[in-house]
Amino acid sequence: MKSKATGIQYKDSLDGKNYDLKINIVKDQYGRIISGLVIGETLEQNMASILIAEPGDFKSNLLLGVGLRSSLLDEDLLKYRHAIKQQFALDGLNVNHLELYNLQNFSIDAEYE
Repeated sequence: MKSKATGIQYKDSLDGKNYDLKINIVKDQYGRIISGLVIGETLEQNMASILIAEPGDFKSNLLLGVGLRSSLLDEDLLKYRHAIKQQFALDGLNVNHLELYNLQNFSIDAEYE
């Protein structure tokens, strides 16, 4: 099975609007496009996508998604720590370290199996 840690990249905050495809058009000597989508490391963007997504947002896996936006009005982050571990596991991510005790300063260390 191919690793999900490499794939089509999203634009980052330096490139402009986040969560749009990162495109770098390369043409041959005749002006024909030979490549355009940027391929690279996607671990961080995959983790961010799972954290932001609500269950049902991913067409390929309707159960996947933490829905961290909902936690903005919640005071108990314990259920979100459990949800992050569970949802990351659904995508094949192993959580090595998770620190989520306030939303202003949290860290997640995870990797694909």
